[in-house]
Formats: sequence, C-alpha cells, structure tokens
Amino acid sequence: MTDEQLPPTEIQPPLPAPQQTLLERFGISPILFAALSLVIVFILYQIVGGVITFLIFGIKPTAENISGYRLCTGIGQILFLLVPTLILVRFISLKPKEFFRLRTPNIKTLFVPIVGIFSLQVVLQIYLVFQERIPLPPDLEQQLDEFKQLMDEAYKLLVSSNSVPELFWVIFVIALIPAIVEELLFRGLVQRSFEKSMSPMRAAVAAGIIFASYHLNPSSFVPLAAIGIYLGFLAMRADSLWVSMATHFYNNALATIIFYFRFDDDYIITGNAEKMSTGMLLFTFWLFGLIFLISTLYFIHITKKPVEHADVVAYDEHEV
Repeated sequence: MTDEQLPPTEIQPPLPAPQQTLLERFGISPILFAALSLVIVFILYQIVGGVITFLIFGIKPTAENISGYRLCTGIGQILFLLVPTLILVRFISLKPKEFFRLRTPNIKTLFVPIVGIFSLQVVLQIYLVFQERIPLPPDLEQQLDEFKQLMDEAYKLLVSSNSVPELFWVIFVIALIPAIVEELLFRGLVQRSFEKSMSPMRAAVAAGIIFASYHLNPSSFVPLAAIGIYLGFLAMRADSLWVSMATHFYNNALATIIFYFRFDDDYIITGNAEKMSTGMLLFTFWLFGLIFLISTLYFIHITKKPVEHADVVAYDEHEV
C-alpha cells in the first residue's frame, strides 16, 4: 500500500534533518580544526597583541610602565584568546557549554588538586635545578641564559606587588584571567577537539605539550608541559573544566603571593633549591613526588563513575 492509499492518520511525517556543525557539514577533521584554531589565536595574541603592546610600552615591562603592561596583558587575553575561542567553538559544537565541560564539580575535586599542584611545583622546581646543571655548548648556553634572564625579569615585574590592593589586582590579571581564558582554549577547545579523534588521555597530553609551546619559553618547556598535562587530566577525569580552572588559578596565585612576601623565586618549602645539597634535593624530589602521586590517586578515587542502575539490577537478579 502506497502513502496515497494510506488513511491520513497512518501517513508518517518526515523526520527533521539533524543539525550539523560546520565541521560535520564539510567533513573537516577535528585535529585540523584545532590546529587552525591555534594558528588563528597565535597570530592574534602573540603577533597582533605583541605588536600593539610593543608600540605602547616597548619591548619589555619596566617599573614605570608595569601597571599599563598588566592592563594590556589582561585585555589582550580577553580580546585575542577568549573571544576567538568562544567564536571558534561554535564551528565544532552546537552545545558549547557541554563541549567545554562547564559542569558543576564535586566540591572535593576543587580542593584535592591544591595538594597536587603544590607538590608538582616543588618537584618541577627541583627538576629545573638539575636541568640547569646539564652542560651545553658555551654559545648556546650563553644565549639561553640571556633569554632566561630576560623572561625572569619580565615575569618578576608582572607578578610582584607592593601593597594589598596591588596584590589583588595582580592576582586578578595574572591568576584569574589566565585561569579562565587559557583553560577554555587549551583544556576546552583544543583538548576536546582532540578527543574526537584520539583517547581522552592522549588528548590531554597533546594539549599540555601545545600549552607549553605557546608560552615560548624553552627553559620552562618541560615544567609547563607537565602542568598542562596535569590540568588536562583533571578536567578530563572530573568531567568539569571548573576543576582545571581552579587549579590553574591556585598555581598562578601562589606565585603572586610568594613574590608579595618577598620569598626568593627558587624558594621551596625546605629552603632555597639552588643552595641545597644533591642528596637533599633528591629526597625532597621523591617526597613531594610521592605526595603528588597519592593526591592524584585519591583524585582518581573520588572521581570514579557510579555503577549504572541497569548493571545493579542485573546483578541483583543474578544473585536471586
């Protein structure tokens, strides 16, 4: 019987065509999309934003222009990182909030990473002490030392403060804005795009390495990559970007507070890393490495997925 012969009540209405994202419509690879997004953001932030900052304040921040430099840094992150990220996500997802994992997290998952990121920072700080002891060709070592000194001086100016109001302003610009903006870009847009073509953990590792590369600081590449991978793991495991945002904020805020109280930048809980003996450095490295491992295992424990109701019912019936 054809549709024309069927009674009116039996004629099936056509199903609406499913909505498709731009990538699905044109068959664009999510990894290619992530790569193109990174190129766009790099050009906007590092090149366009960098040129604007250079024209206004010069090649590096100074004590005289540091307030304006901080303001320019914050505005640049919002205009050239956040805005493009929020626009680009609509090309890959029809539900940006779900894509970004903007889900309310368990309260424990917001506080356990405090121990994790603090212990990881100590481990990475000791790693940097040993990294600096690696012999390099004299010319290369001199160039790296000059670049490192330039980066360190600029960083110290950005995060240092001389009063409580200035401390809160620095925390806002250096800790809060990057925690939101960079997590939406790297653990949000980039990592989630990668997850469409690879396993979640591989996506976290890839996004973490890219996160480190984006900072354009070769001497800090390994620590930044380790932190980036850890943040990606937290977001993936907790299924909430708020967790990696909070941990990113803890990490950056800790640096501003340390500088406010005039601690040496190489200071860790047991003393100045550069003045410690090799034995003490190794002991501290393994101690805080163990603390990091325990906190990570506990984080995995509290983010275990609950047993599905259907599985429970099947189990009960089997037992009966």
